[in-house]
Amino acid sequence: MKFSRSSRDLKKLAFGPIRLLIGAIYAAIGLGLIFLIIAMAKPFQPFSEDVDNDFTQGIDIMIAMDISGSMMATDFLPNRLEAAKEVAKEFVDGRKSDRIGFVVFEGEAYTACPATRNYDYLKKTIDDVQTGQIDAGTAIGTGVGTAVARLRSDSLKSKVVILLTDGESNKGEITPMAAAELAENRAITLYTIGVGKEGYASMPVNTPFGQITQNTRVNIDEDLLTEMADITGGQYFRATDKSSLRDIYQKIDQMEKNKIIDNTYKKEPPVHPDLFLMMGLVFLFLGFIAEQMILKKHG
Repeated sequence: MKFSRSSRDLKKLAFGPIRLLIGAIYAAIGLGLIFLIIAMAKPFQPFSEDVDNDFTQGIDIMIAMDISGSMMATDFLPNRLEAAKEVAKEFVDGRKSDRIGFVVFEGEAYTACPATRNYDYLKKTIDDVQTGQIDAGTAIGTGVGTAVARLRSDSLKSKVVILLTDGESNKGEITPMAAAELAENRAITLYTIGVGKEGYASMPVNTPFGQITQNTRVNIDEDLLTEMADITGGQYFRATDKSSLRDIYQKIDQMEKNKIIDNTYKKEPPVHPDLFLMMGLVFLFLGFIAEQMILKKHG
Protein backbone atom coordinates (compact mmCIF):
# COMPACT_ATOMS: atom_id res chain seq x y z
CA MET A 1 0.00 0.00 0.00
CA LYS A 2 1.38 3.35 -0.99
CA PHE A 3 0.75 6.39 1.12
CA SER A 4 2.35 9.80 1.51
CA ARG A 5 3.84 11.26 4.66
CA SER A 6 5.49 14.51 5.47
CA SER A 7 9.30 14.66 5.50
CA ARG A 8 9.16 15.33 9.24
CA ASP A 9 7.23 12.11 9.80
CA LEU A 10 9.60 10.16 7.55
CA LYS A 11 12.61 11.38 9.59
CA LYS A 12 10.87 10.18 12.75
CA LEU A 13 10.44 6.75 11.19
CA ALA A 14 14.12 6.54 10.14
CA PHE A 15 16.38 4.34 12.33
CA GLY A 16 18.60 6.62 14.50
CA PRO A 17 21.98 4.81 14.06
CA ILE A 18 21.52 4.80 10.29
CA ARG A 19 21.29 8.58 10.30
CA LEU A 20 24.50 8.76 12.30
CA LEU A 21 26.21 6.33 9.94
CA ILE A 22 25.21 8.39 6.90
CA GLY A 23 26.58 11.52 8.55
CA ALA A 24 29.83 9.76 9.40
CA ILE A 25 30.27 8.53 5.82
CA TYR A 26 29.87 11.97 4.29
CA ALA A 27 32.00 13.51 7.02
CA ALA A 28 34.80 11.07 6.12
CA ILE A 29 34.52 11.98 2.43
CA GLY A 30 34.61 15.67 3.33
CA LEU A 31 37.68 15.24 5.57
CA GLY A 32 39.40 13.29 2.81
CA LEU A 33 38.84 16.12 0.34
CA ILE A 34 40.09 18.68 2.88
CA PHE A 35 43.30 16.72 3.51
CA LEU A 36 43.91 16.36 -0.23
CA ILE A 37 43.50 20.12 -0.71
CA ILE A 38 46.02 20.73 2.10
CA ALA A 39 48.45 18.28 0.50
CA MET A 40 48.16 20.10 -2.85
CA ALA A 41 49.01 23.36 -1.04
CA LYS A 42 52.48 21.88 -0.31
CA PRO A 43 52.66 22.39 3.46
CA PHE A 44 55.99 22.41 5.31
CA GLN A 45 56.99 22.04 8.94
CA PRO A 46 59.77 24.56 9.70
CA PHE A 47 59.82 23.85 13.43
CA SER A 48 59.54 20.10 13.42
CA GLU A 49 62.32 18.42 15.41
CA ASP A 50 62.54 15.52 12.98
CA VAL A 51 63.23 17.77 9.98
CA ASP A 52 66.83 18.26 8.87
CA ASN A 53 67.16 22.02 8.46
CA ASP A 54 70.20 21.76 6.17
CA PHE A 55 68.00 21.72 3.07
CA THR A 56 70.60 22.64 0.48
CA GLN A 57 73.41 20.55 -0.94
CA GLY A 58 75.88 22.14 1.46
CA ILE A 59 78.44 24.91 1.03
CA ASP A 60 81.99 25.26 -0.26
CA ILE A 61 84.58 26.02 2.41
CA MET A 62 88.29 26.71 2.00
CA ILE A 63 90.50 26.81 5.11
CA ALA A 64 93.56 29.03 4.54
CA MET A 65 96.07 28.27 7.30
CA ASP A 66 99.26 30.11 8.15
CA ILE A 67 102.09 27.57 8.65
CA SER A 68 104.94 30.05 9.09
CA GLY A 69 107.65 29.51 11.70
CA SER A 70 105.80 31.59 14.32
CA MET A 71 103.04 28.97 14.31
CA MET A 72 105.44 26.80 16.33
CA ALA A 73 104.95 29.09 19.36
CA THR A 74 103.97 27.15 22.47
CA ASP A 75 101.28 29.44 23.89
CA PHE A 76 98.97 26.77 22.43
CA LEU A 77 99.76 23.18 23.37
CA PRO A 78 101.75 21.54 21.94
CA ASN A 79 102.08 24.54 19.60
CA ARG A 80 99.86 26.82 17.53
CA LEU A 81 100.13 24.79 14.35
CA GLU A 82 99.27 21.43 15.90
CA ALA A 83 96.39 22.98 17.86
CA ALA A 84 95.07 24.66 14.70
CA LYS A 85 95.27 21.39 12.77
CA GLU A 86 93.47 19.47 15.50
CA VAL A 87 90.61 21.96 15.74
CA ALA A 88 90.34 22.20 11.94
CA LYS A 89 89.84 18.42 11.77
CA GLU A 90 87.14 18.64 14.43
CA PHE A 91 85.43 21.30 12.32
CA VAL A 92 85.57 18.99 9.29
CA ASP A 93 83.99 16.19 11.33
CA GLY A 94 81.10 18.49 12.21
CA ARG A 95 80.12 19.16 8.58
CA LYS A 96 78.04 16.77 6.48
CA SER A 97 77.39 17.62 2.85
CA ASP A 98 79.89 20.48 2.44
CA ARG A 99 82.90 20.49 0.15
CA ILE A 100 85.94 21.55 2.17
CA GLY A 101 89.42 22.39 0.90
CA PHE A 102 92.73 23.32 2.52
CA VAL A 103 95.24 26.02 1.54
CA VAL A 104 98.48 26.66 3.43
CA PHE A 105 100.76 29.65 3.20
CA GLU A 106 104.01 31.09 4.45
CA GLY A 107 105.87 33.45 2.13
CA GLU A 108 103.81 31.90 -0.68
CA ALA A 109 100.79 29.62 -0.79
CA TYR A 110 99.64 26.35 -2.30
CA THR A 111 96.51 24.22 -2.30
CA ALA A 112 97.14 21.20 -0.10
CA CYS A 113 93.67 19.78 -0.84
CA PRO A 114 90.99 21.09 -3.23
CA ALA A 115 87.39 21.33 -2.03
CA THR A 116 86.20 17.77 -1.47
CA ARG A 117 83.72 15.64 0.43
CA ASN A 118 86.38 12.99 1.01
CA TYR A 119 86.91 14.06 4.61
CA ASP A 120 89.30 11.21 5.46
CA TYR A 121 91.71 12.33 2.75
CA LEU A 122 91.30 15.97 3.79
CA LYS A 123 92.10 15.22 7.44
CA LYS A 124 95.15 13.18 6.45
CA THR A 125 96.34 16.15 4.36
CA ILE A 126 95.88 18.47 7.33
CA ASP A 127 97.87 16.05 9.50
CA ASP A 128 100.78 15.94 7.04
CA VAL A 129 101.28 19.71 6.77
CA GLN A 130 104.38 21.07 8.53
CA THR A 131 106.06 24.46 8.71
CA GLY A 132 109.10 25.18 6.57
CA GLN A 133 107.75 23.47 3.44
CA ILE A 134 107.77 26.68 1.37
CA ASP A 135 109.48 30.09 1.47
CA ALA A 136 109.50 31.80 4.84
CA GLY A 137 107.27 34.78 5.58
CA THR A 138 103.57 35.53 5.98
CA ALA A 139 101.73 36.17 2.72
CA ILE A 140 98.17 36.65 3.95
CA GLY A 141 96.95 38.10 0.65
CA THR A 142 98.39 35.22 -1.34
CA GLY A 143 96.83 32.69 1.03
CA VAL A 144 93.37 34.23 0.77
CA GLY A 145 93.71 34.78 -3.00
CA THR A 146 94.67 31.14 -3.53
CA ALA A 147 91.69 29.98 -1.46
CA VAL A 148 89.31 32.25 -3.39
CA ALA A 149 90.68 30.98 -6.71
CA ARG A 150 90.09 27.37 -5.65
CA LEU A 151 86.36 28.00 -5.19
CA ARG A 152 85.38 27.05 -8.71
CA SER A 153 82.77 28.75 -10.85
CA ASP A 154 80.60 25.64 -10.51
CA SER A 155 80.90 25.67 -6.75
CA LEU A 156 77.88 25.69 -4.47
CA LYS A 157 76.05 28.97 -4.06
CA SER A 158 77.25 29.57 -0.50
CA LYS A 159 81.05 29.95 -0.38
CA VAL A 160 83.29 30.58 2.63
CA VAL A 161 86.99 31.13 3.28
CA ILE A 162 88.33 30.72 6.82
CA LEU A 163 91.67 32.48 7.26
CA LEU A 164 93.84 31.56 10.23
CA THR A 165 97.05 33.48 10.91
CA ASP A 166 99.24 34.51 13.83
CA GLY A 167 101.19 37.37 12.30
CA GLU A 168 101.32 40.38 10.03
CA SER A 169 101.45 40.23 6.25
CA ASN A 170 105.00 40.83 5.02
CA LYS A 171 105.14 39.03 1.66
CA GLY A 172 103.11 38.18 -1.39
CA GLU A 173 102.25 39.64 -4.77
CA ILE A 174 98.65 40.36 -3.77
CA THR A 175 97.77 42.53 -0.79
CA PRO A 176 95.40 41.20 1.88
CA MET A 177 92.75 43.83 1.10
CA ALA A 178 92.94 43.11 -2.63
CA ALA A 179 92.34 39.43 -1.85
CA ALA A 180 89.40 40.33 0.40
CA GLU A 181 87.90 42.51 -2.35
CA LEU A 182 88.26 39.61 -4.76
CA ALA A 183 86.32 37.46 -2.30
CA GLU A 184 83.65 40.14 -2.01
CA ASN A 185 83.28 40.35 -5.80
CA ARG A 186 82.71 36.60 -5.94
CA ALA A 187 80.17 36.65 -3.08
CA ILE A 188 82.53 34.72 -0.80
CA THR A 189 82.26 35.24 2.95
CA LEU A 190 85.62 35.61 4.69
CA TYR A 191 86.06 34.72 8.36
CA THR A 192 89.43 35.73 9.83
CA ILE A 193 91.04 34.27 12.94
CA GLY A 194 94.02 35.76 14.74
CA VAL A 195 95.91 33.11 16.72
CA GLY A 196 98.10 33.95 19.72
CA LYS A 197 97.99 35.24 23.27
CA GLU A 198 98.33 38.89 24.12
CA GLY A 199 101.88 40.07 24.82
CA TYR A 200 104.71 37.57 24.41
CA ALA A 201 104.91 33.90 23.49
CA SER A 202 107.73 31.35 23.48
CA MET A 203 108.69 30.26 19.99
CA PRO A 204 111.68 28.60 18.31
CA VAL A 205 114.08 30.96 16.54
CA ASN A 206 116.87 29.94 14.15
CA THR A 207 120.29 31.40 14.96
CA PRO A 208 123.85 30.80 13.62
CA PHE A 209 124.30 28.51 16.62
CA GLY A 210 121.15 26.49 16.00
CA GLN A 211 117.55 26.76 17.06
CA ILE A 212 116.73 28.35 20.39
CA THR A 213 113.49 29.23 22.16
CA GLN A 214 112.82 32.79 23.16
CA ASN A 215 109.93 35.03 24.11
CA THR A 216 108.72 36.98 21.10
CA ARG A 217 106.04 39.64 20.98
CA VAL A 218 102.79 38.50 19.38
CA ASN A 219 102.00 40.89 16.52
CA ILE A 220 98.62 40.36 14.86
CA ASP A 221 97.22 43.02 12.58
CA GLU A 222 93.71 42.84 14.01
CA ASP A 223 92.53 46.00 12.26
CA LEU A 224 93.44 44.52 8.89
CA LEU A 225 91.83 41.16 9.65
CA THR A 226 88.68 42.89 10.88
CA GLU A 227 88.44 45.03 7.76
CA MET A 228 89.01 42.03 5.49
CA ALA A 229 86.17 40.14 7.15
CA ASP A 230 83.80 43.10 7.30
CA ILE A 231 83.78 43.90 3.58
CA THR A 232 82.71 40.32 2.77
CA GLY A 233 80.03 40.09 5.44
CA GLY A 234 82.20 37.88 7.64
CA GLN A 235 83.67 38.38 11.09
CA TYR A 236 87.05 38.56 12.83
CA PHE A 237 87.85 36.40 15.87
CA ARG A 238 90.79 36.27 18.25
CA ALA A 239 91.88 32.90 19.63
CA THR A 240 94.16 32.94 22.68
CA ASP A 241 94.11 29.18 23.37
CA LYS A 242 92.87 25.93 21.90
CA SER A 243 89.55 26.15 23.72
CA SER A 244 88.75 29.60 22.34
CA LEU A 245 89.85 28.47 18.86
CA ARG A 246 87.44 25.54 19.10
CA ASP A 247 84.64 27.91 20.16
CA ILE A 248 85.37 30.15 17.16
CA TYR A 249 85.03 27.26 14.71
CA GLN A 250 81.77 26.28 16.39
CA LYS A 251 80.47 29.85 16.01
CA ILE A 252 81.40 29.89 12.33
CA ASP A 253 79.78 26.50 11.88
CA GLN A 254 76.53 27.70 13.47
CA MET A 255 76.55 31.03 11.64
CA GLU A 256 76.82 29.28 8.28
CA LYS A 257 74.14 26.74 9.16
CA ASN A 258 71.78 29.54 10.22
CA LYS A 259 72.53 31.40 7.00
CA ILE A 260 71.62 28.33 4.95
CA ILE A 261 68.34 27.89 6.84
CA ASP A 262 67.41 31.57 6.48
CA ASN A 263 68.25 31.66 2.78
CA THR A 264 66.33 28.45 2.17
CA TYR A 265 63.17 29.71 3.86
CA LYS A 266 63.34 32.81 1.64
CA LYS A 267 63.35 30.56 -1.40
CA GLU A 268 61.68 27.18 -1.21
CA PRO A 269 61.54 25.15 2.01
CA PRO A 270 60.99 21.40 1.72
CA VAL A 271 57.38 20.35 1.45
CA HIS A 272 55.84 17.64 3.63
CA PRO A 273 52.47 16.68 2.06
CA ASP A 274 52.88 12.95 2.70
CA LEU A 275 50.85 12.75 5.92
CA PHE A 276 47.98 14.86 4.56
CA LEU A 277 47.95 12.93 1.29
CA MET A 278 47.82 9.60 3.09
CA MET A 279 45.06 10.72 5.48
CA GLY A 280 43.06 12.19 2.60
CA LEU A 281 43.21 8.97 0.60
CA VAL A 282 42.33 6.85 3.66
CA PHE A 283 39.26 8.94 4.54
CA LEU A 284 38.07 9.03 0.93
CA PHE A 285 38.56 5.28 0.56
CA LEU A 286 36.68 4.49 3.76
CA GLY A 287 33.89 6.92 2.91
CA PHE A 288 33.31 5.66 -0.63
CA ILE A 289 33.56 1.99 0.38
CA ALA A 290 31.08 2.50 3.19
CA GLU A 291 28.74 4.39 0.88
CA GLN A 292 28.83 1.66 -1.77
CA MET A 293 28.58 -1.29 0.64
CA ILE A 294 26.05 0.08 3.11
CA LEU A 295 23.93 2.80 1.55
CA LYS A 296 23.64 1.25 -1.93
CA LYS A 297 22.83 -2.11 -0.43
CA HIS A 298 20.07 -0.75 1.73
CA GLY A 299 18.96 2.07 -0.61
